[in-house]
Amino acid sequence: MGILSKIATNNGHGEDSAYFDGWKAFDRNPFHPTQNPEGVIQLGLAENQLCFDLIKDWITKNPYASICTAEGVEDFKDIAIFQDYHGLPEFRQAVAKFMGKGRGGRVTFDPDRIVMSGGATGANELIMFCLADPGDGFLVPSPYYAAFDRDLSWRTGVQIVPVHCDISNNFKITREALEAAYERAQEASINIKGLIITNPSNPLGTTLDRDTLKSLVSFINDKNIHLVCDEIYAATVFSSPKFTSVAEVIQEMDCNRDLIHIIYSLSKDMGLPGFRVGIVYSFNDAVVDCGRKMSSFGLVSSQTQYLLASMLSDDEFVDNFLVETSKRLAKRHHNFTKGLEQVGINCLKSNAGLFFWMDLRHLLKEKTLEGEIALWRTIVNDVKLNVSPGSSFLCTEPGWFRVCFANMDDDTLQVALNRIAAFVQQDKESEKPTKKRWQQNLRVSFSSRIYEQGVMSPHMMSPHSPIPQSPLVRART
Repeated sequence: MGILSKIATNNGHGEDSAYFDGWKAFDRNPFHPTQNPEGVIQLGLAENQLCFDLIKDWITKNPYASICTAEGVEDFKDIAIFQDYHGLPEFRQAVAKFMGKGRGGRVTFDPDRIVMSGGATGANELIMFCLADPGDGFLVPSPYYAAFDRDLSWRTGVQIVPVHCDISNNFKITREALEAAYERAQEASINIKGLIITNPSNPLGTTLDRDTLKSLVSFINDKNIHLVCDEIYAATVFSSPKFTSVAEVIQEMDCNRDLIHIIYSLSKDMGLPGFRVGIVYSFNDAVVDCGRKMSSFGLVSSQTQYLLASMLSDDEFVDNFLVETSKRLAKRHHNFTKGLEQVGINCLKSNAGLFFWMDLRHLLKEKTLEGEIALWRTIVNDVKLNVSPGSSFLCTEPGWFRVCFANMDDDTLQVALNRIAAFVQQDKESEKPTKKRWQQNLRVSFSSRIYEQGVMSPHMMSPHSPIPQSPLVRART
């Protein structure tokens, strides 16, 4: 008999996957422009590092907002002692206000409906604990966020039932696909308790239009199941169409609001994943009550609440931040995707998020899952870029890859583009297995140990526990 629990030792975390193995490859050999210029460039981390200068400037000008400065230390005791798990009132008010601003001011949020959690990872798990029992199912349109299996299922016992979407209509969620998945679940005797969507989409970087959202609300209303909308990328929209929240849509519909819930976070919109600010916002009083009790397992530090309450209450700062982050994301997205176009690589048209959906179907040696993984291994091991294969997101069509674009500086971006260009050029020049000349062009020296140290298989290389500084112990991405 094992000495550890089944929950602790099962493979529900999803650590044995290409998604996490790519991160481990980066951790073992991280790129640095001078100290390790031949290392792996991290394109698998959806992190917004484009506006830290704005936040740093605000903190410098507002030292009283922290209890760890000479100006703010007088409030240290009041914040350091026990805080009610409802959260600081000023923090909930500021977050509710920020959520409204991030949605164009077209909807307002009630601070009393905000439930705290440790990042969006904790928030997603918390809502599953509130809405479903072990063995129950949740419909999830694919391709979906690679770590949803961990967040939604690992400890809750909830089953994910994929709703298959494909490139034929740009991966749009249809009523037909929802009905088909629902029927499959019923045939398998799975009790469907709800539907969870990401809007804007991770990994697609697209936003759901109003008609699609109305269709989803009608579907869950007809089935009397829950709708959970993960909106953690709401303020990362950088081009038209604008973001439409489910909170806005239900104002125009006759539906059961008790079935509607929103997941939010400051990890993506503000670029603060280390702060672990996750939010469950529910229109259901019972869920708010239950969620608040459960939130004691993953509260946001009162020190963090105190600082953010002040920052997010500053209208001038917030308004400027939202405008500037949108501009910077648009510029970075344009530069990266245009650079790829110049070497014949297209991407799904997108308008939001910190990533895009790159189409490498034309580079597959065989149009299968195995072909995709083979190409992915080459990109990680040889080209030294950590991108995430579409199969990690349960994409049904091989050859798509998620590429994150906001977690690096401009110079690193150019190095990544140069590596991709060299790889594509080599692929065009010769289909036969010759020594990779593009490696020589980049002056990259590979030892005979590359396959020992690199990513051999999404199932062979994962250790049983996270390595130091591993993404497994970092913020949800």
